[in-house]
Amino acid sequence: MITGTTRLLGVIGAPIEHSLSPIIQNAALRAANLDYVYTAFPVSRCALDSAVRGLRDAGVVGFNVTIPFKTEVMRLMDELSEDARRIQAVNTVVVQSDGRLRGCNTDAIGFCAGLEERGIDLHGKKAVLIGAGGAARAALWGLLRSGISSVDIGVRTIEKGQMLCCDFTMDADVHAYRFDDSAFSTALSCADIVVQTTPMGMTPDIEKMPPVDIAAIHPAAVLYDLIYTPDNTCFLREAAARGHETINGEAMLVAQGAEAFFLWTGVRPDTSLMKRVLREELVRRG
Repeated sequence: MITGTTRLLGVIGAPIEHSLSPIIQNAALRAANLDYVYTAFPVSRCALDSAVRGLRDAGVVGFNVTIPFKTEVMRLMDELSEDARRIQAVNTVVVQSDGRLRGCNTDAIGFCAGLEERGIDLHGKKAVLIGAGGAARAALWGLLRSGISSVDIGVRTIEKGQMLCCDFTMDADVHAYRFDDSAFSTALSCADIVVQTTPMGMTPDIEKMPPVDIAAIHPAAVLYDLIYTPDNTCFLREAAARGHETINGEAMLVAQGAEAFFLWTGVRPDTSLMKRVLREELVRRG
């Protein structure tokens, strides 16, 4: 029951109607017996500043941030977590008791959770990233946090890949190559993990794949696709057919939401429940 003491959480974005966060977070809040409610706030692209101020002034405890505001919202924060600074995006805002806004990013933690669930230790190993967008930045920071020794990034536009590399060259051996560069094929043949960060293969374009020859990937490599709709992309199906261990984006989605939950409430949620609710909702949506 929502009462005058119920505390408010939410997510902002444009569009926002598709968001799975309210379903997942409210299920976790109920299971934890917390007097909170989580809702979606549609925010006009030209009204981000007033919306953020309004949420703070209305007493909202915290909120998630999704497309297209993850980068733009950074300038409205009073402070940023290290992860938000390194990823250069905010996906979680905590409204502190004094009204100051702390911008956080839980995507790298979520990314690493997908590996930890499988008991995969990447310390000292080699990785390949496919793509150089916002998701790639979070995955790259997650890989570096996991102690990876080198990361090679496959891109269509080399300038975009090089820009990403420049932000992390002090942390590890990071290089970008065009997909058709022989050096990228060599990187695939030596990789311990290959992470697919582009939207290629996401619903509704489920038959699309990134321009990567899976036959060129080291046979023992783990393949991780950040997409969760569908749960088994064409990329992952082809990888599994060749005997690779595969991971989809469900664990990352749940874990990044669970970390936001903890930042707001100080309570660790039931992630198994969150995963079950996510899968049931995805099935319902077809």
